[in-house]
Amino acid sequence: MTKSELIARISEVYPYLHTDNIEKIVAIITDSIINALKEGGRVELRGFGSFSVRERARSEGRNPRTGEKVIVERKKVPFFKAGRELKNLINGNEILKRELS
Repeated sequence: MTKSELIARISEVYPYLHTDNIEKIVAIITDSIINALKEGGRVELRGFGSFSVRERARSEGRNPRTGEKVIVERKKVPFFKAGRELKNLINGNEILKRELS
């Protein structure tokens, strides 16, 4: 599902909300997650999973074209760990149907 597909789906469920407002809401959510991770925080969405940042150490790699050794500097990478409920839903082939009010 892409961001635009998510916005379209929310529009279907909540037809009285204007698409521009839905786009702003989705942007606020994604920006909030990004900003929390940039500040070294962790974001947990109960039942869905958690986002965090992990640090990869400096390492030695190889250029795939030339085989030449290159140094890969240490860096931070985003990490997602799926929650138990999400794992169970995926493995049980169940579709999540929450009552939307």
